[in-house]
Amino acid sequence: MTKKLLGLFFIAFSTLASAQIVGTITDTKNEPLPFVNILIENTYKGTTSNDDGYYELNITEPNTYTVIYSFIGYKTVKKTVVIDQFPYKIDVALQEESVSLGEVVVNSEENPAIAIMQQAIAKRKENLEKINSFKADFYSRGLIKIKDAPEKILGEEVGDLGGGLDSTRSGIIYLSETISKIQFLKPDKLKEKITASKVSGDDNGFSFNTALDVDYNFYNNTVKFGNEIISPIANNAFSYYRYKLEGVFYDERGNLINKINVIPKRENDPVFAGIIYIVEDQWTIYGLELDITGVQARIPVVDIITLKQSFSYSENDNLWAVISQSIDFKYKFLGIKGDGRFTAVYSNYEFNTGLTKKDFSREIVAFEPEANKKDSLFWNKIRPVPLTTEERTDYVKKDSIQIVRESKPYLDSIDAVKNKFKLGSILGYTYQNSHKDYRLGYNIPMALQFNTVQGYTAKANLFYTKNYDDFKRFFSASGTLEYGFSDKRLRATGALTYKFNNTSRAFLSLSGGVSTQQFNAANPITPLINSVSSLFFEDNYMKLYDRSFIQLNYSEELFNGFRVYTGLNYERRKALFNTTDQVFYNDKDDAYTSNNPLDETAYGVAPFETHNIIKANITAQFNFGQEYLSYPDSKFNIGNDKYPTLALSYEKGFGATNSDYNFDQVKARLYQSFNVADKGTFRYNLRAGKFFNADDIAFMDYQHFNGNQTHVSTEGNYTNVFNNLPYYAASTNDAYFEAHTEHDFNGFLLGKVPLLNKLNFNLVIGAHLLATPDFKPYQEYSVGVDNIGWGKWRFLRVDYIRSYQSGFQSDAILFGLKFF
Repeated sequence: MTKKLLGLFFIAFSTLASAQIVGTITDTKNEPLPFVNILIENTYKGTTSNDDGYYELNITEPNTYTVIYSFIGYKTVKKTVVIDQFPYKIDVALQEESVSLGEVVVNSEENPAIAIMQQAIAKRKENLEKINSFKADFYSRGLIKIKDAPEKILGEEVGDLGGGLDSTRSGIIYLSETISKIQFLKPDKLKEKITASKVSGDDNGFSFNTALDVDYNFYNNTVKFGNEIISPIANNAFSYYRYKLEGVFYDERGNLINKINVIPKRENDPVFAGIIYIVEDQWTIYGLELDITGVQARIPVVDIITLKQSFSYSENDNLWAVISQSIDFKYKFLGIKGDGRFTAVYSNYEFNTGLTKKDFSREIVAFEPEANKKDSLFWNKIRPVPLTTEERTDYVKKDSIQIVRESKPYLDSIDAVKNKFKLGSILGYTYQNSHKDYRLGYNIPMALQFNTVQGYTAKANLFYTKNYDDFKRFFSASGTLEYGFSDKRLRATGALTYKFNNTSRAFLSLSGGVSTQQFNAANPITPLINSVSSLFFEDNYMKLYDRSFIQLNYSEELFNGFRVYTGLNYERRKALFNTTDQVFYNDKDDAYTSNNPLDETAYGVAPFETHNIIKANITAQFNFGQEYLSYPDSKFNIGNDKYPTLALSYEKGFGATNSDYNFDQVKARLYQSFNVADKGTFRYNLRAGKFFNADDIAFMDYQHFNGNQTHVSTEGNYTNVFNNLPYYAASTNDAYFEAHTEHDFNGFLLGKVPLLNKLNFNLVIGAHLLATPDFKPYQEYSVGVDNIGWGKWRFLRVDYIRSYQSGFQSDAILFGLKFF
């Protein structure tokens, strides 16, 4: 305790010593005001008060300064001071702004807010284009807290989350800060160089708070906030919002500011609600306080998010720019409740500096060397928003805890408790050595698994993992034992995997064993669905063969956006046959089909002869436009939905004991998913390929297309499956082309239908095409409703499907389940 108090005293003393202008900001009732903007007049040099109303403004030279204190909803205060020594203390009490409608002519037939917002919308693009580029200093802080966490979740101990939870099961579980330099070029180029990073409780940690994560520009038609959210000044904003003028006031420059209440027309639309302040005549944003629900943002675990932005005017550049931003949120998930805040402060702007595309690359975030090694003196001097007492305490406590928790005696004591074998460990047990960072164990899945080849099956999974360099490298060994009670056969497989680094993410794996394998290696039917389909409906769609193999795989990103996958495997394939006809409900007019995918009536007839073969494959994947974050010894790729992903593959089968089974295949895949403004998400997936010298190859080497005869799906979207096509009806050893498209309107259409819009359902339409030389062009068209459920639990999707092949073939209802 003495050390903690000394630590707190040291931090407080060093903060006071390094600060230049300090003080506390309150309202007229002496209540602290957080998030007040403090600026030196006619500059973008400033800071923001913390939750306790305390602020520190870094001024290094004695001089005469005019300090401006502004806070939305309160009168702006100017203080001109002559500073000859530091620190200099200025406490300020702000009065609430007198918002009046007295100067606005209001009659029963006209809504003055409409005219104001029409002007703001008309000037939206002009105001957006005022900032072609800029450079700025950026600071961000992330804080996430838990209130009353349960002891266990789904039977697993929660623990104290790295010392974040106290005896009341509450506390800070994440606290992090970054200092960086950012550059922006319209429309969306943003580059960030992080000079300092700090994570509470992890002196080697790197914060994931970046400027990219909080880049919300309301002059764009939509704001990407989990979902694409309609801006209150978007071109089509009147289709989504109503507006009410709450009043007007004047800022310190004499500008008339309109306070507009933004009201959603439909509660489940992707829209905001709250207040936006518009500058009269300039029709620019002065500030905003907007809320959005987790439902609207498509972030189910979040209850409510509040976004605040404050702008400041630059006389030199004749524009308004964001100087501070806060994102407050409340969440609830699996019995855990909490809240948090992400704060951002922009300062020292330089506008329209002549930046060009040549100044930007695919690297959007980078860290300076030793960015995470800055000491408390550095942070106390440069941090623009002072820490609260709670945050200071968290840093001291977790830094102390980290030293203890990384010690061998402590890790051994924790392991001794967790490694005890209990009654519940019969179905799964893990032994861990935290000091040497390895774990090993086993688990026995209890899910129902049945097929007509093996009957009921029992599995046991074994694993060992050893981590190096804070998870940047690892070695893992795994194995699976599977026993079929009907065919009385024990099969085993194993794999060894090594990850070389966290930059190119190179993986090498060696695997082998004996297993049952679906003829379609994409495994179009899951074991659980096949079990239910077989036992309850006597439909054994899963078709299996016996595969003995040894396989070597390697993959690596050779340069940004270009990854190579290679594989070489030796296989022995053997046909399998049904060994059981057990069902729960026996339909006299129905019966199990054979295990021969070529002929469902060919009981006891093998679809291929037993053989050995060597297969080699190589795939080159191009992620066009891929951006990335550079961390020391790590690289994190960021998908770019403006560009597709292309995969080119070559596969060769050779050395087969039956030479007819040798073959070559080339194939290509192109796929993409992107938002269409406020109108939802469009996805497509195109595949094409061609076999050579493959007239009589084994059936498992054909190109198979994912079908679905169960009328149940566990896929999130349907751009990789024909949901009304038998599993092997179109398999080919020749040329082929398949195309899948799907558009999720994400509430755009159903959200506008009265009464129905309260259900928060999403309309989804799809179209699918398949063509081969021996299979007439096949099409599927679907229309469905997604996001069905209640509250945060939206697990069901229902689609109506029609299929055509030389005319109408059939239709079906498909149920999509999203909790598997």
